[in-house]
Amino acid sequence: MNETRTPRVGISCGDLNGVGLEVVLKTFEDNRMLQDMTAVLYCGVKSVSHHRKALGLDEVQFHGVQNANDSVPRKLNVVDLWEDELPIELGKPSGPLSTFTIQSLEAAAQDLGQGKVDVLITAPIDKNSMQAAGFEFPGHTEYLAHMAGGDSPVLMILVAENLRVALVTGHLPIKEVAEAITVDRILSKARLFHSSLQRDFGILTPRVALLGLNPHAGDGGTLGSEDRDRILPAVRKLNEEGINAMGPYPADGFFGSGGYKQFDGVLAMYHDQGLAPFKALSFGKGVNYTAGLPVVRTSPDHGTGLDIAGQGVADESSFRHAVWLALDILKQRERFKLINVNPLQPQKKERGGE
Repeated sequence: MNETRTPRVGISCGDLNGVGLEVVLKTFEDNRMLQDMTAVLYCGVKSVSHHRKALGLDEVQFHGVQNANDSVPRKLNVVDLWEDELPIELGKPSGPLSTFTIQSLEAAAQDLGQGKVDVLITAPIDKNSMQAAGFEFPGHTEYLAHMAGGDSPVLMILVAENLRVALVTGHLPIKEVAEAITVDRILSKARLFHSSLQRDFGILTPRVALLGLNPHAGDGGTLGSEDRDRILPAVRKLNEEGINAMGPYPADGFFGSGGYKQFDGVLAMYHDQGLAPFKALSFGKGVNYTAGLPVVRTSPDHGTGLDIAGQGVADESSFRHAVWLALDILKQRERFKLINVNPLQPQKKERGGE
């Protein structure tokens, strides 16, 4: 990040018929949000104006620019990606409009990679419409991992204050989950989780709980062998490596009993096992963070909200928390770099100098 300017927060517009632009506009309706940041929204100026008028958010001010480098500090800037007046129909499936959603995401990701913006917040997308429009990835996480080179693993972490839930498997059909839960995969995700808790969240010695795959964590093999033969060996291996991991814990009572409060992070085996209790505990303030990327990306923990789009009732709290978390992680990464600089590293001296 350039130290001479305020952090630039890149924002992809998400589904144009959903609540994405509504929560963006509501977030920056409060000018205090812009005191220590510059917001850069990738969209069309006319599309943003359409949402602003339809939702009665006339007090929200934004500044149209052609390039993120032209953004006005401490303002909501809109990089004008298209000049057309699009046929936006709030609350309806986006269909062909998804091509513009893809354009927004691609432009934002490219600028993020080039350092024109410092972090990225992605508004919700309709994955089905996106893929019908030619998007080749299951979601944002997979796309950004591809853009980053695709060589390093990534991890979805859901964050709400001190509750952090990560997933061994993400957007995967439930019938394929058991086969995908391998010792190597668990180790890879757990190591990445541990590293992120240190680097991105500033936790020196994280405690990580691993949930079981089967009911009652397999009940000693009676209800499935994966917990005994895959998860438990992974836990033992992690402890041998110096990672404070425990489990597998039966998933049904872990959250209800408050067991999660004893840990800095919880590693769930599949999507709904982690996200269902997370959203029950923190819906409205949860944030989706992608660990393992060289860049910082967050998103709100809700979808496109087509059932309420255009009614002006969408809650922007999760999006606001996504902005704050992205900036917090950006700062924490800088601190982590400074902490890990070796002060005794020898320095070369030029001959003839004083």
